[in-house]
Amino acid sequence: MGAEGIRAIYHDMTFLHDVFGSRPRFGMRTLRGKQCFITGAASGIGLAAAEAAAREGALLFLTDVQAERLEQAVSGIRQRGGTVLAHRALDISDYDAVRAFAEDIHAKHRAMDVLMNIAGISVWGTVENLQHKHWQRCVEIDLMGPIHVIECFLPDMIHAGQGGYLVNVSSAAGLFGLPWHAAYSAAKFGLRGVSEVLRFDLERHRIGVSLVCPGRVNTPIVGTVEVLGVNRDAPEMRKMTEHFRKKAVTPEQAAAAILRGVHRGDYLVFTSPDIRMGYWFQQKLTFLYEASMRKLNRDFQRLADRANHHLKANAGYSSPEAPGSHPSGTATADLHDVRR
Repeated sequence: MGAEGIRAIYHDMTFLHDVFGSRPRFGMRTLRGKQCFITGAASGIGLAAAEAAAREGALLFLTDVQAERLEQAVSGIRQRGGTVLAHRALDISDYDAVRAFAEDIHAKHRAMDVLMNIAGISVWGTVENLQHKHWQRCVEIDLMGPIHVIECFLPDMIHAGQGGYLVNVSSAAGLFGLPWHAAYSAAKFGLRGVSEVLRFDLERHRIGVSLVCPGRVNTPIVGTVEVLGVNRDAPEMRKMTEHFRKKAVTPEQAAAAILRGVHRGDYLVFTSPDIRMGYWFQQKLTFLYEASMRKLNRDFQRLADRANHHLKANAGYSSPEAPGSHPSGTATADLHDVRR
């Protein structure tokens, strides 16, 4: 091969590197002095993230739907030397409430540096058990909630011209076709789509984006999420919940992974190795991923059948009269609207 041929190959390789190899990162080496808005800050991953950010010296703006627990969280952070500049109990699915809080914040403070969309709920159920309200509530909180925050805070970050960072907490259910997760995945896949677009749209403004995909995390939602149409008090379901807790990471570990992603500017953030591995299999060995999802679906159905056998055999219970109802007759989603 002559010199001209070598130069041509080098030119092609350089072009490919420029197009495909460049990967802008907008990570923050530290959160010290950065203004951070965090949802779901009263418990679970949200609280752990707020506490970890406070230890780094972040200036916090916190919200959660649980007013009393939010006050306790703020008090605890301040007692340990952290700075909370503003907090308010609100439902992120309420656009007007989010907008009012944003306007009050921007009237007194500059634009945020970091947004962390962490608040969320979960509802499990097969499609014949899911009612309209279950689909609607998941989408309102897990998808529209983060969108409300993005609408109300991100434009000010762009106009400030100082860069920044956006964290959207999706889920393993935003990556995989997990059994009984249709309503939850509708929201979490949607948030993944929003994040995928914004990671490129926001590059010109030097605003980084992380999509966090937790697997098993031992948060309050583990003990309260309802599996519609299934007797959760059955021994099989209790055993599954206990197994989940034993294999789960702590909220603090999940929060550490989130902050590490912010520091490094990582787009995909996994809180445990199993989800990272599952994602690799999904991308590289599709047939194994599909086989594992089918097996998991069959396993879940067998578990549900055994659990409901206990429900029918117990004289103190009767089968739910309506899909998604608790044996007491109260809709399960209304009993346990608990955020992450």
